[in-house]
Amino acid sequence: MSTPEPFPHLSSEEFRKYGYQLVDWLAEYFSGIDEMKVIPDVEPGEIRSMLPEQAPETAEDMEDIIADLDRVVMPGMAHWQHPGWFAFFPSGVSPVSVLGEFVAAGLATQGMMWSTAPAATEIENTVLDWLVELLGLPSSWRLDTGPGGGVLQMSASDSTHLSLAVARYHSSEAGHPTDSLVAYGSSQAHSSIEKGARIAGFRHIRSVPVDTFFSLDVDALQQQIDLDLAEGLIPTWVCSAVGTTSTTAMDPIRPIAAIAKKYGMWHHADAAYAGSAMICPEFRELQDGVELVDSYTFNPHKWLLTNFDCSVFWVADRSKLINALSILPAYLKNESSENPSAVDYRDWHVPLGRRFRALKLWFVLRSYGAENLRSFVRSHVDWAKDLEGRLMTDPRFEIVAPRTLALVCFRHVGGNEATKQLAKAVNASGTSYLTPSVIEGTDFIRVSIGSTWTERRHIEALWDLFDENAVAV
Repeated sequence: MSTPEPFPHLSSEEFRKYGYQLVDWLAEYFSGIDEMKVIPDVEPGEIRSMLPEQAPETAEDMEDIIADLDRVVMPGMAHWQHPGWFAFFPSGVSPVSVLGEFVAAGLATQGMMWSTAPAATEIENTVLDWLVELLGLPSSWRLDTGPGGGVLQMSASDSTHLSLAVARYHSSEAGHPTDSLVAYGSSQAHSSIEKGARIAGFRHIRSVPVDTFFSLDVDALQQQIDLDLAEGLIPTWVCSAVGTTSTTAMDPIRPIAAIAKKYGMWHHADAAYAGSAMICPEFRELQDGVELVDSYTFNPHKWLLTNFDCSVFWVADRSKLINALSILPAYLKNESSENPSAVDYRDWHVPLGRRFRALKLWFVLRSYGAENLRSFVRSHVDWAKDLEGRLMTDPRFEIVAPRTLALVCFRHVGGNEATKQLAKAVNASGTSYLTPSVIEGTDFIRVSIGSTWTERRHIEALWDLFDENAVAV
């Protein structure tokens, strides 16, 4: 019987060669991204047409594979890291975050339990304890001192889904039929609430009206709860949006918390975008009452220079989370299972498997330091404030919603069509890209300032596009 040939892994020398080549490629990308067109000129199916219909039967050369980054990948890239990207919310990255991701990918640890990943587990709970202090959150949410604790998820949507599932579990344990449970969020809250509630088995999902500032109307919430109670339903879960997607409206956490406590509801705070700003003490008043919620989520991968995916989920009482999710088959039991210092994060979310997400966040917090991260956030807020001021003093434009952080929402006074045409012209420029949206029948434009590479001059260039393309009134 012949001896099998060695499998064609890259040798250490080849890995080093191509690794350096890819680092150089990314370094060139970062330094030259300003010159690229933000959105590609491709049609649906165009990239796929460049690819073979079947996978290769024989190994291809790495030189050819790397060359296809320029030939195939780049023509179809929407450059979320472009300094002229003002759409949606930022999707952050930084060179040091990429390096952390690179090392985590190479280590390829499976972090489902402490015993399978001691370093990954303890770096994660330490970094999330650091963030409790950096964001001015309740110290009882620290794993090392309080009943609470944090865990990294893929996205804020996952965190919302998880909080709904935990609320449903405990309500069912209390004897309430699942088909009687009700979830509440404002009409401006993220779509993940409805999706998560459906997945968690909630039949009743209430969209609560908002006030003139697009924040949840507490009186309307109470009225809806009264109606549901009269129907024999059980108020179970409510969300406070710490920055809605459309306008960054802030729901009033403290009065919502009073209602949640009154009816024994799980109270979740979604600060996916705005949570990063809490590293600056001057913005923390926007989430007054946060110490009263049961769970809280924010995304470092939006505005803290950490690449996707990296979303933090804290609970005020981790035992409620673990009790709802812990299932311990024999093959997962080990010597550390009963040790309280050995956190098994598999009990903190739906998946069993998990990546070493904390490594890149650890790299970022150490490399930049809180001081520089605060400066990063503050610069974007200052530029947004300046842009808002220019829009307010120009008779062609009007502000649609109050600016709280680095999102500016405005429209052309000429109406919906003029606003649409302005957004279309800006997005066709190739140098800037923003999100047109609609709220209560009014078309408006969202300008989200937060890209890693954006400088003040890019805001000036965006203003020039507004000035050049806005029709006269």
